[in-house]
Amino acid sequence: METEEIAFNLILHSGNARSNVMDSLKCARNYNFDEAKELLKEADNELEKAHKIQTEILQKEASGENAEPSLLFIHAQDHLMTAMLARDLSDEIINLREGQKNH
Repeated sequence: METEEIAFNLILHSGNARSNVMDSLKCARNYNFDEAKELLKEADNELEKAHKIQTEILQKEASGENAEPSLLFIHAQDHLMTAMLARDLSDEIINLREGQKNH
């Protein structure tokens, strides 16, 4: 797989995950926690796909295959890290929202 294709796949899966996370937060805002949690599962699936791609690249580099630095790949990594952070924060936000409903 070429660097550009790898980068675009990272962006694709990361973007899908981030969209799912944001949609889950909208559901939680409306106290629809079951749907919110389902969307987070979908986000996790997308993040897993992106993480596999990232791991393959890191393993290749660790074994001596040097990949040329690419602004597009750096951009893709930024998308992945942002989506991962959004996913991490979403659990806390949804838990807080659930707590508000129960009080």
